[in-house]
Amino acid sequence: MIKRLIRRVLRLGNGAEPTVVPLKEHGISREMISYGARKVCEVLASRDFEAYVVGGAVRDLMLGIQPKDFDVATNATPEEVHRLIRRSRLIGRRFKLVHAVFNDEIVEVSTFRAVNVQANDAEGSGVPADLAVDVHGRLTRDNVYGNREQDAARRDFTINALYYDPATETVLDYHHGVRDLKKRTLRVIGDPRVRFREDPVRMLRAVRLGAKLDFRIDPRTRAPIREMGDLMSNVPPARLFDEMLKLLMSGHASACLHRLRVEGLHHGLLPLLDVIIEQPLGAKFMNLALEQTDRRIREDKPVSPAFLFAALLWHEVLAAWKMREGKRMGRIPALYAAMDEVLDIQTDKLAIPRRLTTTMKEIWSLQPRFENRSGKRPFALLEHPRLRAGYDFLALRADSGEAPREIVEWWRRFMEGTPEERADLLLPAPKGEQKRRRRRRGKRKPAVAGPPPTLAD
Repeated sequence: MIKRLIRRVLRLGNGAEPTVVPLKEHGISREMISYGARKVCEVLASRDFEAYVVGGAVRDLMLGIQPKDFDVATNATPEEVHRLIRRSRLIGRRFKLVHAVFNDEIVEVSTFRAVNVQANDAEGSGVPADLAVDVHGRLTRDNVYGNREQDAARRDFTINALYYDPATETVLDYHHGVRDLKKRTLRVIGDPRVRFREDPVRMLRAVRLGAKLDFRIDPRTRAPIREMGDLMSNVPPARLFDEMLKLLMSGHASACLHRLRVEGLHHGLLPLLDVIIEQPLGAKFMNLALEQTDRRIREDKPVSPAFLFAALLWHEVLAAWKMREGKRMGRIPALYAAMDEVLDIQTDKLAIPRRLTTTMKEIWSLQPRFENRSGKRPFALLEHPRLRAGYDFLALRADSGEAPREIVEWWRRFMEGTPEERADLLLPAPKGEQKRRRRRRGKRKPAVAGPPPTLAD
């Protein structure tokens, strides 16, 4: 049954011939392909291998978008590619790929893949030895080399299943991807329900690509997404984090998150956001953070994933912080306890790396310290390695109406000022703090009475 299902969904072995799209229709000249990708295709073709530029690069070029990278697919094995491309390295354990290096460019080269439905396992269970499916229908092992037709059928969306041949400047189209590009439509290859069960992350990709390209999702592709959203809980946290990071750093994070909400996929991905986005202040803060990130990416400015995740989860930290303060916990201990609680809940679903959570905690912990504008504390804060990130976070809070704008302006002048100007900016210490300081200075520890001296002394 599994064999018949896979054959029907992936259309294996049906002998389908691709539509050959000439240069005058697709508009991609050889010169538009990166040097590295052209070179890989030339070297492999010279040894009688098939080699094509594939995936997002072909799609983007046809849409008039400059691709960030170029991938190549071939019928040569990774070991054969590695031997033929001088500066290359094999990567991956589960399924090997080749990274071909050309100065600053890295071309990822993959071998055509397919599910081998002809194989049987040794126990005769009817499940192919190279295929593993979990109880939800998700493929957990399907790494088999195949031909070009099978490789095209494995790809997620029709617009990503286009093969460009630099030698002939033609595009091979197996699944009407060119037609869907012209209609600005995102359509999954095969039965959407089965393909989403195989890999629930495809639902996230549909949202991300739809937002990035401003494409409509084909109704047949879109229909099962809302009801199958629970399958996201079966995706390994580390993989889910990688996909969410692509979504948030796509340059269209605001539109992506909006579409996640429309499709009902936001629940469970960032668990604490389920509540935040329903709160006016939290939603405003989050939207400002996403818009700022999108703007910086479009302007080719550096973006910190830690800063973005810190912004997305801040209002849950704030709520947990206030709750603990209400229980008479000290202000700073309450903040640290709140940070740990929020991250523990979030990282159960989304495996945010420790290198990011450490930075997130530093940004959060700086927020109450910005309120101290007297004595030596502001000068000590100038030496903090996350001062700039913490200040930008404070400015974001002020933009949303959460923090006083006057504090942001004070710190801007303090950071940019001369030593004399900084001294003039300092505020008097609060009265309660002045009294505590005087008590500490005036209080002396009483001498501790020791034992009476002895003759030995």
